[in-house]
Amino acid sequence: MTTGTTTRRLPSVAVVIPAKDEAARIAETIRGVRTIPGVAAVVVVDDGSTDGTDAIAAREGAEVIRHDRNHGKADAMMSGLGRVRGLRRAGRLDEGAAVLFVDADLEASAHAVGSLVTPVARGEADLTIATLPQQQGSAGGHGLVVSLARRGIEELTGWSPVQPLSGMRCLSPAAVAAATPFARGWGVEVGMTVDVLDAGLTVLEVPCDLQHRVTGADWRSQVHRAAQYRDVALALGVRRLRRRLGPG
Repeated sequence: MTTGTTTRRLPSVAVVIPAKDEAARIAETIRGVRTIPGVAAVVVVDDGSTDGTDAIAAREGAEVIRHDRNHGKADAMMSGLGRVRGLRRAGRLDEGAAVLFVDADLEASAHAVGSLVTPVARGEADLTIATLPQQQGSAGGHGLVVSLARRGIEELTGWSPVQPLSGMRCLSPAAVAAATPFARGWGVEVGMTVDVLDAGLTVLEVPCDLQHRVTGADWRSQVHRAAQYRDVALALGVRRLRRRLGPG
């Protein structure tokens, strides 16, 4: 008679990286996520880049999807999920594989996103969200969007996130089903959080030691924040309307 401990095999992980004009950072980001245990596929969605991001990602061995023009973050994420489904059908990913969304500009710090995977793989959460430390060179400036997102999520679900706009997220298959199709544009994270909680699933924020490029204070950055505000407000408005209309 032999004794011992049986270790349950955890599901594999598919990493999806939406990217636009990230030629200077994408290679190191891909290398960083490849160090995460369980990663079986890395999918890069080049959303209309003009700097060769797609070619660099392909040289790093990523599955690459190329959008000829920029479609926005939510559409890029949906394209990535489409490739993940194809990999499952081809038997290259477990049916129960988690999906890990990663920003393209994390570079070497991307390995820290692995902290999001374990709670999902163990069934302790359906959606994990990275909370980031103060970013190097950050001058703030997007507090209005964060406040709108946080208040809206709390109003709709009763849960108040620390960093409601964090893009680093790991989803179980159940969370993917609940959250798709994603809210448009920059409303994707807020819509995802509300939809997953509305489905009765568990959401957990996890501290991750990540660094990425911060939004500046020039006019382009202000336009970006205005677009974020618009898309977050729209995502929240759509979900408020659904509540009023009820089932069906």
